[in-house]
Amino acid sequence: MTQRSRNFLLLAPAGAWFLVMLVIPLTVVLIFSFGERGAAGGYVPAFTLEQYANLPARWAAFKNTLILAPAGTLASLLIAYPLAYYLAVRADPRWKTALLVLVIVPFWTSILIRSYAWIFLLGGRGIPALLAAIGIEDVRLINTPFAVLIGIVYGYLPLMVFPIFVNLDRLDKRLLEASSDLGASPWRTFLQVTLPMSLPGIATGCLLVFILLMGEFLIPAILGGGKVFFVGNALVDLFLQSRNWAYGSAVAATLVILMLVSVTAYMRLIRRLGAQREDVALM
Repeated sequence: MTQRSRNFLLLAPAGAWFLVMLVIPLTVVLIFSFGERGAAGGYVPAFTLEQYANLPARWAAFKNTLILAPAGTLASLLIAYPLAYYLAVRADPRWKTALLVLVIVPFWTSILIRSYAWIFLLGGRGIPALLAAIGIEDVRLINTPFAVLIGIVYGYLPLMVFPIFVNLDRLDKRLLEASSDLGASPWRTFLQVTLPMSLPGIATGCLLVFILLMGEFLIPAILGGGKVFFVGNALVDLFLQSRNWAYGSAVAATLVILMLVSVTAYMRLIRRLGAQREDVALM
């Protein structure tokens, strides 16, 4: 058996799964996006750009998604990185496993239940009531973009923590000691050694969170109260309630295109930063 044949056999299962679960469904969505809505809903074969011309009608959903998804990813990174750094570099090895379990614990409960818990915390009898008790009144948190952002960070934080933790945990601690021995301050060591070496973990965590947030619909539906719509919420409405499959497919296809453009630009930026890091290391 030739090397090419062995490679084909190794890649065939994954290729078949990729074709059936991703390529074919996306092709169907793309075909539907050029069709029309039937009299009773659903899809009628046609070839028209009318659905794409109507995309501005869902601009609010796209705007919320394109603002809150990157903002949620960045907020998750800012909170997750110090936590992952502590667990990987500073934490006592005897307690590291227990602390990691505490990070995982929220995943043991349904995201639906966890989101409903935030309704109470952000509602009138939760945090706003505590603020009113100290003289800060008329604070509204629930059914706002801020509430959705809080739910996003809470729900997706572990997905950001673990890739960064794994990357930092593999970091050769002798590099940190060498930097300190050469007279570098802790802050300079972090900027010149730890942060560049953890870039792959940051890239992985940001991709995981961002891609999932672009299709999120549950957290905006619960904590947004129908006032903060994501594209995912628009798709649920178009496919399940309005039964406008053609328009829903156009919205879905546009979302996929936006995700591909965003992820491609992000990966190019990461490669450029990685190349600069290697150049600095060789100097």
